[in-house]
Amino acid sequence: MPSLAFQQVDVFAASPLQGNPLAVVIGADALTDAQMAAFANWTNLSETTFLLRPRAAGADYRVRIFTPERELPFAGHPTLGSCHVWLASGGVPQAGAIVQECDAGLVRIRRDGGMLAFAAPPLRRAGAVEAGLLARIVRGLGLAPDAVVASNWVDNGPGWVAVMLRSRAEVLALKPDPLVLGGFLLGVVAPWDAAADGGDAQFEVRALLPGANVAEDPVTGSLNASLAQWMIGSGLAPDAYVACQGTVLGRAGRVHVRRIGADIWVGGATVTCISGTLTL
Repeated sequence: MPSLAFQQVDVFAASPLQGNPLAVVIGADALTDAQMAAFANWTNLSETTFLLRPRAAGADYRVRIFTPERELPFAGHPTLGSCHVWLASGGVPQAGAIVQECDAGLVRIRRDGGMLAFAAPPLRRAGAVEAGLLARIVRGLGLAPDAVVASNWVDNGPGWVAVMLRSRAEVLALKPDPLVLGGFLLGVVAPWDAAADGGDAQFEVRALLPGANVAEDPVTGSLNASLAQWMIGSGLAPDAYVACQGTVLGRAGRVHVRRIGADIWVGGATVTCISGTLTL
């Protein structure tokens, strides 16, 4: 088959190698499901995406999102990275906002200075974490029972559940036990202390994926979107803040969150690291 244009980008980073990498295949309409899945498995990145012609009215393009093991209906850093590549390869939106079609539906994306931001999709599951599950999370993180100051289901597709700790230092010191935590995706968040941690961000986030090919995600758009809906909605966070993620992995991811009207927008910078062609 003919060669396809290909890019690898770094999302939620102002400079290369500091965020979350994403492989993007452009004009992938001729690829089969099996080819997409095989290529995503081969890249061994947390996600690989494929840009396709839209099917839904009003959409500018369609994207399919694959991990090395399965296809996802929605994910945050693949949304921003795919949009960055679509624009860089000549994509022109029909209206002011860019509209991406994915298996979860239509996602609005806007330009925000030098960044892109997506509107957080609705939560599929929210509310209190069951006592038994919370006890398992505490045990799997090696914490004292009173270390978790708040918790909630924050599932917008992948299946996230979240806990809040008191300090950034506690989040960074975690040594999760995958045998205890296996079976669900866990987000851990804590506020920064400006005096101790600085003013570059207001929250520290870790995305734990026990049992997955990638045990911890460097910088996670879907988790930050759902965390924002929970924390802003319950008064745990202000209407605008910056989250830091990837510190323990040697990254410097920055996720910019802002509530505008009824929408919560999740954004960040994206840089292109690799451009070339792909032949399968």
